[in-house]
Amino acid sequence: MAQQAEAEPITITDGAISVSGLLQAPARPRACYVLAHGAGAGMTHPFMAAVATGLAARGIATLRYQFPYMEQGSKRPDRPPIAHATVRAAVAQAARLLPDVALIAGGKSFGGRMTSQAQALAPLPRVAGLAFLGFPLHPAGKPSAERGRHLFDVAIPMLFLQGTRDALAALAELEPLCGALGARATLRLFENADHSFHVPARSGRTDAQVLAEILDALADWTATLPEV
Repeated sequence: MAQQAEAEPITITDGAISVSGLLQAPARPRACYVLAHGAGAGMTHPFMAAVATGLAARGIATLRYQFPYMEQGSKRPDRPPIAHATVRAAVAQAARLLPDVALIAGGKSFGGRMTSQAQALAPLPRVAGLAFLGFPLHPAGKPSAERGRHLFDVAIPMLFLQGTRDALAALAELEPLCGALGARATLRLFENADHSFHVPARSGRTDAQVLAEILDALADWTATLPEV
């Protein structure tokens, strides 16, 4: 296991964007995950912190960051152009802070989808792959693959880490989508986990065990990526 590191507060600034970030890097990281938060909770949420700490133990740095609406205390997510600009600013900051380290990008739910939309519009410099912690393919109770159409414009590898009980990604929609994406897409399913990767007690596993499996899968996938 790599040595863990404390989260270091930073400021991410690029043109009109100025938001807070947290860089958490082991001594010699083999990659850095530019990690965006979900719609309802910011970068300091316990899940985000656990992902960052767990990846540091696996030799992978993280740069967590806030979207502007979360920074301002609003509950209404930013419109896509602002979210995309924030993703680009965070990726650029990660490249400056860790110039010799491979970058992956993505995040939890909304943050992952904003990252993939940004990548689909124009490749994120130095990003070798996208990793999604629960891709939000559709609203709860309204199965559709419409929100995944832009993924066909993403040319780099994508990792989908999904719970089988995720109400925002019905397997009947997600599995055919990943199949149609071909070799670019890797789908890893976690039995009985919901959109927050919570599992019921009757599953015989704990949330912490599921998170460890998720982070192992992410670390293993990262090692397969081509250099950029």
